[in-house]
Amino acid sequence: MNRRSIAAALTSAALVPLLLGACGTTEPDTGSAEAPAANASVDCADDTTATATGPVTVNDALGRTVELPEPAKRVAVLEWQQIEDALTLCLTPVAVSDAKGYTTWNTAEALPSGVADVGTRGEPNLDALFAANPDLVIIEAAAADDAVLKQLSEYDVPVLATKGADAADPVQNMLDTFTLIAKATGREERAALVVDDFKASLAEAKETVSGADIPVKEFIYFDGWIQGGNVALRPFGQGSLVGELGEELGLTNAWTGEVDPVYGLGQTDIEGVRAVGSATFFHTGTVDPAGDVLTELDKNQAWKSLPAVSEGRVHAFPPGIWTFGGPRSSQQVLDAYVDLLTK
Repeated sequence: MNRRSIAAALTSAALVPLLLGACGTTEPDTGSAEAPAANASVDCADDTTATATGPVTVNDALGRTVELPEPAKRVAVLEWQQIEDALTLCLTPVAVSDAKGYTTWNTAEALPSGVADVGTRGEPNLDALFAANPDLVIIEAAAADDAVLKQLSEYDVPVLATKGADAADPVQNMLDTFTLIAKATGREERAALVVDDFKASLAEAKETVSGADIPVKEFIYFDGWIQGGNVALRPFGQGSLVGELGEELGLTNAWTGEVDPVYGLGQTDIEGVRAVGSATFFHTGTVDPAGDVLTELDKNQAWKSLPAVSEGRVHAFPPGIWTFGGPRSSQQVLDAYVDLLTK
């Protein structure tokens, strides 16, 4: 599985079996061959921001105090959002988890060649990780009993735990995760520039959408996977980062079904999607080798009869937009919404 596993976050047993296997698989629309380019105003090639010096003390997402003699320079990063964040801060990690998967699913920041790949996100190779000699390991952990965190605690290297999602305020959590990493690496000046740039992009996108003639402002964003010959769909409902970014633009997330309390993700089938009425559909444009969901959907008459499908309002985001990413991925999401709604 390439996509994010959210099993640990689920509280509804009814959602667990299908969400465990969630692998998005869709082909992009014609003309959506590339994800929106990174904003040149925050490009690292032109970065002149300062890196702080001196000892660092931060409280991580689990409330643990992390003390460093100086800002971390050699970071190992075990989740894709945080890899992106480090790169946005103009800091190339010495080691990452699943470099190939990151390159496929997250195009917001290019991962330079030569970075050590330490295996999967859920089960990193610790020998490879510590062979890269990091001075800080950045992970994503929902609780103090996280399995990877327990393993890392046996080594004499500081570990910064971050929160991958918070359905109560997904946009703020995304920014908080980014700024936490910036504090640990002394890159707060750079982070402030990036956050301001994100907020400017959001304001500009809002203005563009509000001035556009958009007849249907109800929407759902989804990905999906094929299981046992059937298509399962995963709507990004209330509390999801992508859903919240859409609502920030003045759209209305039409998915009101059950979602998990951390990522805001639901699960349904073609019949279940009828509940969203005439809402416009957006979906991932990243193609998963496991199977093409849209090809399977297009074989189904019930799918073809849905208003969004029959009226040509099913839009693929450009491939490589990570829907659980940092400020740069979130800017790509905003650009995709605007481009698809106003083209």
